[in-house]
Amino acid sequence: MSYGKDLAEFGVEYAHQNGVDYVEARLINGQRTLLLLRNGMLISGTQRPWLGIGFRVLKNGGLAFVSIDELSRKTVTDAINIGVKMVKGSNPKEKIDLGEPISNEAKWAVAAKQKLVDVDTDSMLELLTEMDKKAEDHGINTRANIFEAQSYEKYLVTSEGTRIESESSMLKFYAILTAKGLLDSEQRWVDLTRSTGWEGTKTWIDKYDDDCARLAKVAAQSENAITGKVDFVVGPEVVGIICHENCGHPSEGDRIMGREGAQAGESFWRDLSFRESRVGSEYVTIAEDPTIPGTGGYYEYDDEGVKARERILIKNGIINEPLLNREYGVKFGLGSNGAARSSDFNREPIIRMANTYMKPGDYTLEELIEGVKHGIYMLSFTEWNIDDRRYQSKYVGFECFEIKNGEVTDTMVRRPVMELTSIGLFSSIDGVSKDLIFDFPGICGKSDPSQGVPVYAGGGYIRMRDIRLG
Repeated sequence: MSYGKDLAEFGVEYAHQNGVDYVEARLINGQRTLLLLRNGMLISGTQRPWLGIGFRVLKNGGLAFVSIDELSRKTVTDAINIGVKMVKGSNPKEKIDLGEPISNEAKWAVAAKQKLVDVDTDSMLELLTEMDKKAEDHGINTRANIFEAQSYEKYLVTSEGTRIESESSMLKFYAILTAKGLLDSEQRWVDLTRSTGWEGTKTWIDKYDDDCARLAKVAAQSENAITGKVDFVVGPEVVGIICHENCGHPSEGDRIMGREGAQAGESFWRDLSFRESRVGSEYVTIAEDPTIPGTGGYYEYDDEGVKARERILIKNGIINEPLLNREYGVKFGLGSNGAARSSDFNREPIIRMANTYMKPGDYTLEELIEGVKHGIYMLSFTEWNIDDRRYQSKYVGFECFEIKNGEVTDTMVRRPVMELTSIGLFSSIDGVSKDLIFDFPGICGKSDPSQGVPVYAGGGYIRMRDIRLG
């Protein structure tokens, strides 16, 4: 990276000369291509540069964030002057402390054999058109396919001596598919997002075709309802969304302390004690790890320059550690564990998830199913809901089959509803499979102004006992 680095470093030095306690500059320089198809027709297509710098300045416990999308010495000095004026004029009741200085120097990159900037838009459109034809062949009458290729370099420089260069390559793909069913319409959200080069699209057509076939099969099913209490065997997609919503969000330090209360909610972990409070059975261990290559949440250093590592959020059913940035690392007395992320140069880095998943257990899928006399095998979900403390939750099944006497039958169960608390959900688990499958990529939203960052979630298969159907 060359263009803009000198201005980022100039901004840090200029702010430092103006008497601030800390300053950082985060430069992004790249390109974004966006294509939108509806029922095979190109509705929108753009390709634009992605360039700007975000600055944070800290003085006497006051923190200010400013950003620019036009790079020159004048725009940098103007932005820094605004930031310095903001912090010098502030008198916060609760002063922000970032803790001990961090000074890391590193370079890292997403593995990309074929760089996205070298792929022309005609090739991208050809792929999307071929995928859309697969959906049409399955009788899916309403289709929206959204594609975005992001390729960018990032440079983080701070007054503490941190200098980190990174190169990222992100393929984003979402589809909203609606099929006319035997009883009514069925809808499926498909997400194939990955951090990779263009070679990552090689599996897209087959994966998309499989999702379309599954949607068509569910749409063709007749009414078959089960009532009362049953056991569930739940697949990696559902395990992933549960880990993300019922564990990942409540573990965020800013939620626990109320900072996100008016924006994205709070956390039932607020009333619990780390390494003491039990929220699930001994089979439940949930991790958060940004260092898994190829995933949407992959990074080696966070947006505050902290080296990324695995975080164990729940260990054998007991809450273990929260997700923390530097500010909340001080407040919790634990230090940052590398959870600061920002979606863009014009958004501040805040506490975010990356890749959230349930650690593998000792069972095979067959063993989990064999232990169920009567229950439901839920492969995927069609709807979810959870309250703002991430406690009362609801999951509605998509592909679900009845289990009888330890065997999965061909009988599809229509939209079974699991509705229970986070503690009730995790406490009902009495077995986890040996698998680790990341089957739920997504975009996680948070904060105001809103920030959507790519994440992954997953796990293996789990068995849940005595679930009363909603």
